[in-house]
Amino acid sequence: MAVKKISKAEKKINYDKKLCRLMDEYSQILIVGADNVGSNQIQNIRQGLRGDSVLLMGKNTMMKRTVRLHAERTGNDALNNLVPLLVGNVGLIFTKGDLKEVREEVAKYKIGAPARVGLVAPTDVVVPPGNTGLDPSQTSFFQVLNISTKINKGTVEILTHVELIKKGDKVGSSESALLAKLGIRPFSYALVVQSVYDNGSVFDPEVLDLTEDHLAQKFAAGLSMVSSLSLAISFPALAAAPHMLMNAYKNVLAISVETEYTFKQAEKVKEYLKDPSKFAAAFAPAASASSAAAPAAAKLEEKKEEPEEESDDDFVSGLFD
Repeated sequence: MAVKKISKAEKKINYDKKLCRLMDEYSQILIVGADNVGSNQIQNIRQGLRGDSVLLMGKNTMMKRTVRLHAERTGNDALNNLVPLLVGNVGLIFTKGDLKEVREEVAKYKIGAPARVGLVAPTDVVVPPGNTGLDPSQTSFFQVLNISTKINKGTVEILTHVELIKKGDKVGSSESALLAKLGIRPFSYALVVQSVYDNGSVFDPEVLDLTEDHLAQKFAAGLSMVSSLSLAISFPALAAAPHMLMNAYKNVLAISVETEYTFKQAEKVKEYLKDPSKFAAAFAPAASASSAAAPAAAKLEEKKEEPEEESDDDFVSGLFD
């Protein structure tokens, strides 16, 4: 029985329906970059995400058109925030799970790749020193790249670390050939989360790395800035209220000390100022306690030392008995 071929028009209609269904069903979307990611790798990622997440790839023009029409049809204008993000080789991961966990799951499917000619290096490539296992006839590759080598036991040995390729540079034919001969696959590729869409809001994936401690620190820092600004411009704010009340109390106390006006909290301060000996007496119990503890500690030390001296004497006398 012949299998009916699906036309391009039918494929587009099915894709449009699937994307619309996913946008209705899911409120969280990860926009991922898929540069240099192969079809087998994407298939493995799809299998790993099965359960509460769905990976959908497609042409940007089709995705943008579907998103715009679906936003207009449903009245959900927040979906239009996705349109500017659909640039380059990207895909969409629709999920109901924890966004951070989904990103970590996707990162597990990272595979090594060779340095192909013309590829922009995503990282620095450093060749370590040591025996390469190549025969002396291969020294031309090293000479072209100005790499110091020597012949050791019939093989080429690299003498020092070599920064072969820098991040952002294009891989040349010589570098690519050398890395291939050395069996080095310096680059690794996976789906990279570029942006996060959550219930209409779009933010950078770095936000997913924030913990409760980070949020508490940032909140405390913001509160401190609000408090400082409020005090500097004498503008009342809830964050600065404790400081303002304390400063006001200090001012009233200073006036009370300099005048005959008094109040309950100022009376004790005035007593100390009239008779400083009372101030010293307040700390006398603590001082006497510490002084009383000193002889006791000294006696304790003496008792600890005495048994040691007796044991030494017993040992010596027993030796000559």
